Amino acid sequence: MDLRDAGLTENEQIVYTALIDLGPSLAGKISRKTGLHRRTVYDVTETLIQKGLLSYILDNNRRVFSAVNPQRIIDSLEEKKLTLMPVISDLTKRFESSKSKETTNFYRGKNGLKMVFESQLEYPEILILGANRQAYEKMPYYFKWFNERRKQKKVKIKLITTDKSINPKILAETRYLADKYADHMVINIYGNSVAMILWAKNPFAIVIEQQEFASGYRKYFDLLWKLARK
Repeated sequence: MDLRDAGLTENEQIVYTALIDLGPSLAGKISRKTGLHRRTVYDVTETLIQKGLLSYILDNNRRVFSAVNPQRIIDSLEEKKLTLMPVISDLTKRFESSKSKETTNFYRGKNGLKMVFESQLEYPEILILGANRQAYEKMPYYFKWFNERRKQKKVKIKLITTDKSINPKILAETRYLADKYADHMVINIYGNSVAMILWAKNPFAIVIEQQEFASGYRKYFDLLWKLARK
């Protein structure tokens, strides 16, 4: 479990999860449970109170801390999202008006690849050449989320793969090539973009946004689609 993705520091996560297990507790008890210095515990509880994740009562002039329902973390993220929406909307308009018609971007690591895949959800169809299991093995939880979002947004996929175990059912068509064509490289084609993804130990992607480039890869995909087997 890692709440740092929700904006908590490491010590905030330690104290919050400790209180989930302990229930209402004094700072000393939290200190013994977590191994953090009592002064650090007081500092961390203060920031967690400000974030709305802890509450306290006074018992003989001593603070007894309690964790609030973890659902509050989700609610807090939703509140931040609503607050940011007008800002993001304005920045998106400025980005779209200023960005080049032809771009090449490099992305490294799992977080970088998440950006690549999430951008694909803005298009009605994704063509995937060379789909393999490595993506699911390296990012299993993310791709469960991704496929749910894809279904919600009704984004269709067409896959060409050598792996007979890959056969998605919803909003998907799959065709197969011979095993000798298996490779670590996967190519996704969507809109005017082509993402070339290498599922190495530290995965990375090169995304080229250029209409003619994407059109050429789409024709190549269509040719292989006709040659591949159902």
